[in-house]
Formats: sequence, C-alpha cells, structure tokens
Amino acid sequence: MNKAELITTIADRIGVTKKQAEDMVEAFVHIVTETLKSGGEVTIAGFGAFMAKSRRGRTGVNPQNPTEKIQIPNVTVAKFKAGKGLKDALKGKPSSLAASTPAPTPAPAPATPVTAA
Repeated sequence: MNKAELITTIADRIGVTKKQAEDMVEAFVHIVTETLKSGGEVTIAGFGAFMAKSRRGRTGVNPQNPTEKIQIPNVTVAKFKAGKGLKDALKGKPSSLAASTPAPTPAPAPATPVTAA
C-alpha cells in the first residue's frame, strides 16, 4: 500500500474527504518526524513504537575498490518496534487491535412503503 492508497482507505473508512485524510497522514508523518528529531519516542499502544537510535561508526570497505578501507561515520536512524497487538494480528491471533478498529457503517436500508391489504 502506498501513501495515496492509504489516504483513500482512511477517507473511505472514517467518512472524510481525501483532502482531510491527506492532511491527517501529513500531520502524523510531521509529528513523528519532529518527535524523533528531538530525541523523543512515539508509542501507539497495541501497534508499536517509533524511536531514533544512534548507530556507531565503523570501518567498511569501498564497494568500488574492495581493497580500500573507508570510515563510516555515526548516524541516527529511525526504528520501529512492533507492539503485541500488531504481532498477534500478523500471527492470526485475535487481539484488541482488531477489536478497536472501527468497521465501516452500512448504509441504511431504504424504507419500504407499507400497503394496506
């Protein structure tokens, strides 16, 4: 699923316009990015946690010249740790995550006129 498909699914699932769903996705991405940049963590109960981790520098090999050693610097990377609800859902186990996802509401049935016999 790509970003456009996610936006369409959100719009259909909760009954908002695609523009509103796009704004929601953009806001989520912005909030997570800014929180990670500031050293924080974003945890969504039952789904998982986004966090920033620092990866140590190391000595590597230049792929264009395998005999040459290069120094790879320290870098901060984004990590995601799946929560229990997500893990259980992927294993096919019933979880609270599936129960908390709102189901689409069915359209009301058209009223049928009552005829006198």
